[in-house]
Amino acid sequence: MKALKQLCIVSLFFYLPLRSMAWGPEGHRVTAQIAESYLTAKAKKNIKKILGNESIAMAANWADFIKSDSNYNYLSPWHYINLPDQLSYAQFTSYLTSDTATDAYVKINFLITALKNKATPQAQKSMYLRLLIHITGDVHQPMHVSREADQGGNKIKLMWFNTSTNLHRVWDEDLIQFQQLSFTEYAKAINYTTPVQRAAWQNDALAKWFYESHEIAMHLYNEINQPDQKLGYRYNFDHIAILNEQLLKGGVRLAGLLNQIFG
Repeated sequence: MKALKQLCIVSLFFYLPLRSMAWGPEGHRVTAQIAESYLTAKAKKNIKKILGNESIAMAANWADFIKSDSNYNYLSPWHYINLPDQLSYAQFTSYLTSDTATDAYVKINFLITALKNKATPQAQKSMYLRLLIHITGDVHQPMHVSREADQGGNKIKLMWFNTSTNLHRVWDEDLIQFQQLSFTEYAKAINYTTPVQRAAWQNDALAKWFYESHEIAMHLYNEINQPDQKLGYRYNFDHIAILNEQLLKGGVRLAGLLNQIFG
């Protein structure tokens, strides 16, 4: 019976729509841990009223874990956005301005408004806060602001050293796990910013967050030139700075949002 239960759990995991997974549990916790270090005292107090003793790092993966409940299937498109290639920044922002789809850009704006609204019920605020923490991390994972045709790189099959993977999973988990750090160790290792840098990142328009990730995604696509291309030490060397900056930016910008809403 125990073996059957384990098999069902594993089967459920592989059934879940991988298109909406981002950073993996560790990456989301790194971003949230960084954000927590920049929260104002007032924001921390108000967030605690919603999350209780749960840290935002622990709350960061609720939006992925809840996929085990089919009642929440409607949330899957909230994690990403599909965009045309080769847009200028002006075209990109114009596209987002007219965006009415169910996607990460529209839903981040919705969540910010709902969390600022004092009339939003506490139970809803708990869900919305967990979603905002998670989706802010999602949009800093480049393959979540990319192409519909290949499901954000999920259909681009690769080898990570000697293990089968895909472009999306490389950026979700493979690169992060390769560093062999806990999420607290990882956050501590990369969390170095100046007040000027933090202010600049937090003042960036939401559209710029998405544009930066999209530009990185286009570059990552162009690097893959053959089926089952093998990635390893060199790929890590060439991309670790990009990975770390995206995790760091996600954390700093998340803190800015939370301070704006709750501070």
